[in-house]
Amino acid sequence: MRNRLIACYCLMALAAPTSVAQESTWPVVAIADRQPVLAQLQRVQEALQVLGTPLNDTILTELQALRAEQSPEVVAHRIQSLLDPMCLLAIQVPESGPPSALRGKVVPQIMEQGWTTFLIKVVNPYGRTERLMMESPNSLPLPNAPAEKVASRWMQFSAFEGQPMKPNLSGLAFEYRLVQIYSRDQGPKQGIIEFCLGGNDGEGGSIIKQWRFDEGLDGWKSLRQAEIEAKDGSLIVDGTGEDPHIGAEVEADAGPMVLRFWARASNDGMGQVFWWTQERKQPDGGHLQNFLLQPGRDALYEVPFVNDGNLAGIRLDPSGQPSTMRIDWIDLVSSRKTADWAKIELNFEARPAASLTFHVLDAKGNKGMARFEIRDEAGNIYPSQSKRLAPDFFFQRQIYRGDGESIALPPGKYTIRCLRGPESVPEVQQIEIGNEPASLTYQVKRWIDPLDYGYWSGDHHIHAAGCLHYENPTQGVHPPDMLRHIMGEDVKVGCCLTWGPCFDYQKRFFTGKVAEQSQYPYLLRYDVEVSGFGSHQSGHLNLLNLTEQIYPGGESKDHWPTLGLNTLRWAKAQGAVCGPAHSSLGLTRFVGRVPGTEGFDGPGGLPNYNIPAYDGIGANEFVVDVTHLVPGPDGVAIPAVDFISAMNTERTAEWNMWYHVLNCGFPVSVSGETDFPCITGESVGLGRVYVHLDGPLNYDSWVKSLANGDSYVSDGTCHLMELSGVILVNDATIVSNSVGSEETMSLSEASKVRISIRAAARREGISEFPVELVVNGYGVETKFIPADGETHVVSFEREIVESSWVAVRSFPNAHTNPIYMKVADKPIRPSKASIEWCLMGVEQCWQSKQNTYAADEQQAARDAYEHARSTYAGMLSEFSP
Repeated sequence: MRNRLIACYCLMALAAPTSVAQESTWPVVAIADRQPVLAQLQRVQEALQVLGTPLNDTILTELQALRAEQSPEVVAHRIQSLLDPMCLLAIQVPESGPPSALRGKVVPQIMEQGWTTFLIKVVNPYGRTERLMMESPNSLPLPNAPAEKVASRWMQFSAFEGQPMKPNLSGLAFEYRLVQIYSRDQGPKQGIIEFCLGGNDGEGGSIIKQWRFDEGLDGWKSLRQAEIEAKDGSLIVDGTGEDPHIGAEVEADAGPMVLRFWARASNDGMGQVFWWTQERKQPDGGHLQNFLLQPGRDALYEVPFVNDGNLAGIRLDPSGQPSTMRIDWIDLVSSRKTADWAKIELNFEARPAASLTFHVLDAKGNKGMARFEIRDEAGNIYPSQSKRLAPDFFFQRQIYRGDGESIALPPGKYTIRCLRGPESVPEVQQIEIGNEPASLTYQVKRWIDPLDYGYWSGDHHIHAAGCLHYENPTQGVHPPDMLRHIMGEDVKVGCCLTWGPCFDYQKRFFTGKVAEQSQYPYLLRYDVEVSGFGSHQSGHLNLLNLTEQIYPGGESKDHWPTLGLNTLRWAKAQGAVCGPAHSSLGLTRFVGRVPGTEGFDGPGGLPNYNIPAYDGIGANEFVVDVTHLVPGPDGVAIPAVDFISAMNTERTAEWNMWYHVLNCGFPVSVSGETDFPCITGESVGLGRVYVHLDGPLNYDSWVKSLANGDSYVSDGTCHLMELSGVILVNDATIVSNSVGSEETMSLSEASKVRISIRAAARREGISEFPVELVVNGYGVETKFIPADGETHVVSFEREIVESSWVAVRSFPNAHTNPIYMKVADKPIRPSKASIEWCLMGVEQCWQSKQNTYAADEQQAARDAYEHARSTYAGMLSEFSP
């Protein structure tokens, strides 16, 4: 995907082409159809206006006067005499074969970090109406580029083909097109433009299929949660749900392709392109490419993918939320070059941009790091995303800068959104950049600081390689880059987990302790996610606080156990803290239900008694592993699993699994994660765990408290702190404070208790947040706090008649870990149906995962599952018939 950003309108000259014939005379057309030529000229004028680069008043006045001129010869002559001197080049279209190009006479100047718009004249005596394809090898993205290609990929090049322009040639004897060029660098640069007339693949062009919407939907259909219509030559897509998508059938052979479309999206976020083949009838995660949306502006989207079969269809997901997208045209293009492509070499001189220096202070006035999203007046993002390498990530709109750091910006007016994590108040600054250095000062303003209450934020699941990261020109990114991002988002602890992609490169950053690049109070530690190897098919595992990162028997990732429990035994023996990742994956499709539980489901399906398919990579084998004790570092038996992950996948499924396990008496904590940049590339810390410590931050203490549940999880917009419980006796109280799972409230008999929480919330556009008391998985009472950023003490009173767990949540934004309350020292077994749910889950998980275990681990797997069955069956025997 390329950004289409324009900084100024200037004109430039070209060097002589090396691969196309060069005419000695600039082509001039003597006569052309007057009305259509004037109509095409009007589209050019409107497009230049849209781009913020209008023609000057003198030329506009003379062009306007031509509308009264009736002679087609005079109209043609006068238009060309006004616009030809401003053209970058002329492209001559032959009756067949490749076009040729002739250089113009404009000044060859562009701008560092800026965009320049140019006119191109097209002379088309044979009236061809194919697509004029133009691109540049210098415009290919930097991410995933070979290291030796980085210097040459300095340019972005784009033909402007959205409304009011048309993507195909008009067939007129002459017309004018628009292109835009961006320069990453300053100084003299050399580049190449390649072009051809796009016909059908194998017929002199590279276009596989073109969709146009002048007369209807042209084969596109709503597939889910979308209403579509063809209107004014565009396809209008109204997404009505959380996962809208549209699709069209198309046939093509295997090979590299690009889906190009010109669109205007209403929302930001991530779009997706899926494809399916005759061999694989449904779109799936193996046939998927993401693209970043550019909200509120017209943009060209280019989504490359490699089709590995006989292509049968394309699916476009415009946004993962209700939204609107206007699509002007769609092309599916083969990436293979044909013999009909021609090229021309260009010489440029890029003027230097001005330097913008950031002065960043935290809320206490100390130098810090923050997040900045920079847009020009047209809404274009700086620096250009496709030209970013670490520490700036190409899949993000924002950059992170510390005090005294800078970027280059071309002259213009900019809007800069400044913030540092969800607990800061966003600040928007307007700045005008000229030719001299400039500066911007930003001091963080917080609406809350959990540290005032002893809570240290963390994201236990982020990555420096894989998913949206690149493997070239470096294999993922390095510790300083990851630290910059956790500092810029105010995540105090970032657990960077090495996994399958680039494993052997990234494993060098593991030290068994906090990374040396850490800057207190921001701690970065490298550990492991079992993903892409070993037991990953039965559910990915986060292994935190390892002393050794490689399982015995090898030096890499290829020899690891396929049974998750075997991995957990090894990790727990060295004192690791462990839990499943992205928990809901595999738990959202249902294959049955616990018999006799009709009417048992709580509001919104929390809890629910549907049996998941256990067909994913989330908390699947977890339902087995949670029943096991394994030897710890001192040989004493300890739980195999410490926590379940939440806050980055479907919330109901995450919490439902956790609730049922808690109802079986397993004191598993919940921890917050992002899985950056896989579940999301927006930023680290979208899902967080806030761990309570009595003193300064120390990683070992932090991860131990995470395991013990002295914490809450949140997306940062809602905070649920200082959960406590007291026993009420008549009007007096017996103080028995308890926070987290390290402590248990002991009740000698059924008693009334008061549960209190310190809650605070703030999110733009929301006036209040629910604060709900949860007892044994069911919400039993809800109160509301204003979303004003202030802290509010919320209390509930509840009669506890049996051993139970009690927590507080604000769905879907935050959840505390439980307080465990034992009545007459009896185990927590409040729900027979939850135990049955877990037992049926073990059976379904075995059906789904049995074949994923290696032959030499099959018996160990049978034993592990049988142990789980026996454990749940034993719990069921505690209930009277």
